[in-house]
Amino acid sequence: MSKPDPLLLSSLVEKALSQGASYAEARFHRVRTLQILMINGAILGAGESVSEGVALRVIVGGGLGFSATSSLRREALERAVQRAVASARSAAPYMRRPVEMGPGRVGRARYAVEPVKPFENMSLDVKVSDILEMYKGLELERNGFRVGNVTFNYIESVEEKIIVNSDGAHVESTVPRLMVFYNMAAASGERKANRWNQIGGSGGYELMEKLDIAGNMKDDVESLYINLVKAKEPPRGKIDVVLGPEVVGLAVHESAGHPSEADRILGREAAQAGMSFRTTYKDDVIGSEHVTVMDDPTIPGSYGFYLYDDEGVAAGPRVIYEKGRIVGMLHNRETAAVYGVESNAAARAKDYASEPIVRMANTYLVPGDYSFEELLEDVREGVYIKKYMEWNIDDVRWGQRYVGLEAYMIRNGELAEPVRDAALEVTTKEFYSSIDAVGKDLTFFAGTCGKGEPAQGVPVWFGGPHIRMRGVTLR
Repeated sequence: MSKPDPLLLSSLVEKALSQGASYAEARFHRVRTLQILMINGAILGAGESVSEGVALRVIVGGGLGFSATSSLRREALERAVQRAVASARSAAPYMRRPVEMGPGRVGRARYAVEPVKPFENMSLDVKVSDILEMYKGLELERNGFRVGNVTFNYIESVEEKIIVNSDGAHVESTVPRLMVFYNMAAASGERKANRWNQIGGSGGYELMEKLDIAGNMKDDVESLYINLVKAKEPPRGKIDVVLGPEVVGLAVHESAGHPSEADRILGREAAQAGMSFRTTYKDDVIGSEHVTVMDDPTIPGSYGFYLYDDEGVAAGPRVIYEKGRIVGMLHNRETAAVYGVESNAAARAKDYASEPIVRMANTYLVPGDYSFEELLEDVREGVYIKKYMEWNIDDVRWGQRYVGLEAYMIRNGELAEPVRDAALEVTTKEFYSSIDAVGKDLTFFAGTCGKGEPAQGVPVWFGGPHIRMRGVTLR
């Protein structure tokens, strides 16, 4: 499939400027996907889809206008420019604060993730066969335990972009990604549990082996078996807890990343994805000195990988919490102008029909120096929560709860019997303040982060090492 000539996109930018825009941006955005759905060892279907088009954003008189079209014909694109300009002009009189594009290191670049095994080189038959073999390798029934339902969705995608704007940006990129998600529903007697997991990265079909998808599925079946057959009731009340990287990664995504999105802090997300405790919490201390949280789009192989955001700004590591203090936000150029800072390249759009908004990429707790054994050895009695089964957090990202799927007692520095449904309930400050030791085993997990109206789901990683928490509450 052909792409539009970048000169055509540049001409659209010039046309918007000639019609009165002080800023103009054109983004070609194509996402090609192949999906395969398997339920209980039967392939229900496979399908390909292509989403492609051009998005236009302009500023006229302080009003921001957006328009998009799936047509790549010049006439349709020029009509989209006219719609964007008209929208911005009509919005301008009602703006409390004129929209501006703050400073950012816009670039001129071309980059691509080069897969070891390009998706197009692998036949559909091979992909289907590999999925079915993974299912056949699962031990789904034993000792009265049964996994009654396994839903598996394989999604490969190739995302291509050309971004041109009136401030000199010209960025072309191609990023292939592989993602699978599966859900397993299990029962043993009257007890039931389920495990939902998502695994993904940037690259080609080699990720099926590199990400050990088959191994993850087997391990999750074992976690369900331990929870339903072997585990006992956990202790309740204040206790020391060691958390696995999966729970840590989810917590930093939800209680560090989301509340640090500048548009959420400004209130734009209040009626959509929620608010931020940072609008009312005025102390910059959020945790112990062991807590540093970063977001970095440039991690090779990551699910949230990019080198330039959708405003053409060069990306790099972004510090959110540093040694227990709140130090940073995630910005696009619009929010950067409000706060008088430089954009740190957090503008992302799901597809051509969506506007770029402030998003995370790969958010993680920076690892420390402890081995897993060293984290355990100073715990006389506690609980190790390895994986979560369910979780929730409030709209301001302050009160949160994580329920363990696989967890164990810790006795005198050693792992002991498994416990089930250990529920950690903390505030954001309690979570980070209780951390007194951080492991060195950084691990990432994939997710599709939702935000915006209309809703936009974008690929992210979240992660961290094992951590030790003192005197937190289990319910």
